Parts: sequence; C-alpha cells; structure tokens
Amino acid sequence: MSYANLPVPSTSTGLAQYLQEIKEFPMLEPEEEYMLAKALITHGDVRAADKLVTSHLRLAAKIALGYRGYGLPVSDLIQEANVGLMQAVKRFDPERGFRLATYAMWWIRASVQEYVLRSWSLVKVGTTSVQKKLFFNLGKARRRINAMEQGDLHPENVKRIASDLAVSEQDVVAMNRRMTGADQSLNAPRSRGGDDGESGEWQDWLEDENADHVKDIIERDEFDFRREMLGQAMQRLNGREQDILTQRRLSEEPATLQELSDKHGVSRERIRQIEVSSFKKLQKAMMSIAADRGITIPAT
Repeated sequence: MSYANLPVPSTSTGLAQYLQEIKEFPMLEPEEEYMLAKALITHGDVRAADKLVTSHLRLAAKIALGYRGYGLPVSDLIQEANVGLMQAVKRFDPERGFRLATYAMWWIRASVQEYVLRSWSLVKVGTTSVQKKLFFNLGKARRRINAMEQGDLHPENVKRIASDLAVSEQDVVAMNRRMTGADQSLNAPRSRGGDDGESGEWQDWLEDENADHVKDIIERDEFDFRREMLGQAMQRLNGREQDILTQRRLSEEPATLQELSDKHGVSRERIRQIEVSSFKKLQKAMMSIAADRGITIPAT
C-alpha cells in the first residue's frame, strides 16, 4: 500500500511547515473511522485508506519526534513512522473493538524502532529482545535513580536497573558500555543547529516520560509486553477456545467457520458463538492482568 500524495518532510520545506501541513487533515469521528475501515476491507477503497492515513499523520509525527535523541534525521524518522502507520491501516479491523489510533501506535513505534536499530551500529549485530529493551530504556532507568556517572555504573545502580527492567546485571553492564563508549554516546553534548535548534545531551531528547495512559502501555516494551500479556490471557481459555480464537482472530489467514465446524464437530453458528465469547474473555483477562501491573487500558 503506497500513498503518492502524502506530504513528506524534507530539509527544503522544514519540519515546522510539515507539522503545520498535516494539521490541516481532519480527525475522524468513531463512526466515520469505522465506515472507512469497512470500505477499505470490503471494497479496497483507496480513498478510504487515504483518509485513515492522513487523519493519523499527527500521531505518527508525534511518536517519531520522540526518537530525535538518537541523532538520526527527523525527516527519516517521520517517514518510517508513516510506513508503520500505513501497515497499521492495511491490517486494521474495526470489528475487534479498538480505535485505529490505539492499534496504529504499536505499528508506528515498531517501524521507527527498527529503523533506529538498523541505523545504530552498536546494535546492528546480535540484537535480542533483551538488548532492544535495554537500548530504548536504559537512559531513562539511569535518570530515574540519578545514575549519571560516566563509564561503568556503580554496582548498586546496576542491581537497581536490572531489577527495574527485569534483565540480568551482566546485560545492563554490557549495554551501558556500548551506549556510552561506542559510536555516539547518548550522554554526549548536543550542539545547536539541528532540526529543532536546541542544545543539551542526546539523552535529553529521548521520549517524554510524562506520557498519557495509552502511551504508558506502549512504553512497556511494545510488542514484547503485548505478546506476554496476550499469552498469559490466552491461558485462561480452554483448548477449544484458544484454537478457535487463534484461527479466527490471531492468524494472518483466518480459518472459515466451516473449516472450524468440521474440525470441532459443531455447527458454524456454535463456532461463531465461541469466537465471540472467547474474545470477550480474552479482553477481560488482559484488563485484569494489566490492572495487576498497575496499568490502565483505555476502554474500547
């Protein structure tokens, strides 16, 4: 899916002009968003897709700007965010009960993070989920406990950060050395003259920690966190419910009601009923798990 007429930030037009331009696209009411999404799914309506994308360009830009601290061109970050947004629109199903903004955040953040990881040589090789988690959270963890020492961290600070991020102390030490000693340190001074004309340390331009409740969920390790919570919630369903829900709603190519009817020896209507009830159970379970962790999931 491509959108040739989308505005594109560039050095010639400037960031401020781009941000002003995308503000001209109207936001969508829930009913309009639903109808546009259905038109895209049912008829492949390109104009509907265009409206869904352009109405969320401000969201993509906001998320992209949260990654300015990695020293990469803002225009590239925004374009990567827009790629993630287009992928979200392509896969969005309004029948699942989520607004597009909530769903798109995951795709946008994942797209931008993958670009950052590809661009920083210090994490190009052997980037595991733990290393990715540390890369995007170590700076904030250090600032929370005021661990601003140069070089190796104090053992007590290593222990606290490892506990806060649920990783090993060895991983904390290794990533801290890579981020402060290799390539461009996130503690290095940032000179004036960039896209925003501000100075300070690179780590000062990491994402705003005063996030709203939806962004707070995304901060908690993005896809890894969501998969973990989903996996725990799925365990509260029985085997048949897990299979039907997975085949109908969590598969790239959903099974038909008839296929599952033949597999489980019940009517297609019964399969549909189990699918609906299982999804409600899953949502309730995820809300419960999130609440246990002190996280608020927005009502859908």
